[in-house]
Amino acid sequence: MPGRAEPPTIKAMNNVSRRTVLAAGAAAGLAAAVPAQAQSRGKVVLITGGTSGIGKAAAKAFAAQGAKVGFCGRREQLGRQVEHEIRAAGGEARYIRADVRKPDEVKAFVDAVAARYGCLDIAFNNAGVGGSARPHELTLEQWDDVMDTNARGVFLALKYEIPHMLKAGRGVIICTSSSAAEQARPSGAVYTASKRAVQGIVKAAAIEYGNKGIRVNAILPGTTDTPFVRPPGFPDDAWAKFKAAYGPLNIDGAERMAEPEEIANAVVGLAGDGFSYLNGASVVVDGGATAGRKMIIPPGFSG
Repeated sequence: MPGRAEPPTIKAMNNVSRRTVLAAGAAAGLAAAVPAQAQSRGKVVLITGGTSGIGKAAAKAFAAQGAKVGFCGRREQLGRQVEHEIRAAGGEARYIRADVRKPDEVKAFVDAVAARYGCLDIAFNNAGVGGSARPHELTLEQWDDVMDTNARGVFLALKYEIPHMLKAGRGVIICTSSSAAEQARPSGAVYTASKRAVQGIVKAAAIEYGNKGIRVNAILPGTTDTPFVRPPGFPDDAWAKFKAAYGPLNIDGAERMAEPEEIANAVVGLAGDGFSYLNGASVVVDGGATAGRKMIIPPGFSG
């Protein structure tokens, strides 16, 4: 699709967001385990960027709990496939094509989900793209595409979701930022800027609508094994070896990438009533990557 950011190459891996773990062990598909306090049965859940990766895992996790899920994405074939998988497993989901950069499509998507299921209880604004270039080499087109998708797309989703929630007097919104918002990498200026902007939007919305029964938070994933991170066409055996080496080198703490189901479980948990007082927060789910670095003592100075 024109204007769409290309997946990162291995050379650029350290410049992409680092998405890792909050939960201990990944589960698969609709069988994914989720926190007990996050029961979503009967809730209406809207997800942007739900055709792959974390968005897809979240759609399945919510549906597994009995939620009614409406999700969007630009890739129709993938969207129909995810919808089919959820329904085949006994869940309820509806895919609607929408590009979060386009106001009319975002509004039509949000209104269609609310009309189909009668309300809007939870929104997971997850759609995003990557971008990797040194600031002086970054084109205006690249800057605009990343900012329009990651920051403006979140704003547009909020703009059209909130009226439905105000009408109901309740709602939960979770927006995907990134651990890159807290820990920048070389060539990651536009990506970090876009994800930092998401945190600002979330904070402002939280204080605006908290007393209206709507809470708004950001989740900051670290490096996650998704198509967003894995280069297209990369062989499975080579990718397994790369992952095994990447974790210990880059993720102090867990020393591994997250699985998308682990991030999805965190989203489902944060959307639950057990976190009813969480508002305006940025929750880092990165396996400890941004907590600090291990101390390395130079050879010959061990004390």
